[in-house]
Amino acid sequence: MEEGLLEAIGFRPKPEVLARRLRIKPDSRVCDEFAAVLAEARRVARPKAAYRIGYIEDRSADSVQISGFCFTSRVLSVNLEPVQRVFFYLVTCGQELEQWSKGMPDVLYQYWADCIKEAALRSAARTLQEHLKEKYSLPRTSAIGPGTLQDFHISQQRLLFDAMGGLHERIGVQLSDTFLMMPIKSISGIRFPSEKRFESCQLCPRENCIGRRAPYDENLYRERFA
Repeated sequence: MEEGLLEAIGFRPKPEVLARRLRIKPDSRVCDEFAAVLAEARRVARPKAAYRIGYIEDRSADSVQISGFCFTSRVLSVNLEPVQRVFFYLVTCGQELEQWSKGMPDVLYQYWADCIKEAALRSAARTLQEHLKEKYSLPRTSAIGPGTLQDFHISQQRLLFDAMGGLHERIGVQLSDTFLMMPIKSISGIRFPSEKRFESCQLCPRENCIGRRAPYDENLYRERFA
């Protein structure tokens, strides 16, 4: 299967944007401290991404077989009904930034480091999405990953890693026995062309989620996936 690695992803966050997100006032004592921490993180950071193309071979109401791997999910099956080609993917903030963050001296600096790693992850995810869009002339795309919904159980993370064919090792991502990725600031999933935007958040009623990308739609599952 065709695959790709993105190992030279730039990380150039604007200090004022991250500081505002962390509610650090421009004239505060810690503003300069944060700027120094961020500058160090930028020197260290090597966020990465990997992808592998898969092709739909069979499907049922609640499962999809993609290049020899059978994923069980009603939501995934419905989303992939008009699709023949998908992209398995992994994105990570990188082992370099992960190791750097472990040297933070106190709780405040650890919190800053966590937010910086999150920013690096999101930057890499955007880079991968743009890369796929340009290289494969994709229109609108959506994605779904194991564990983002009850319908797509996190245990299928192992299957996704198998489908990646060892690419996770090349970008330094490991999967634990409980299906959690290390570094923690890593994401995985299946990206696919879609006429309508789909986000797992639309089916998740959890309130006050800092990672929410779309509002919860209480009618969507019944109207589209039931």
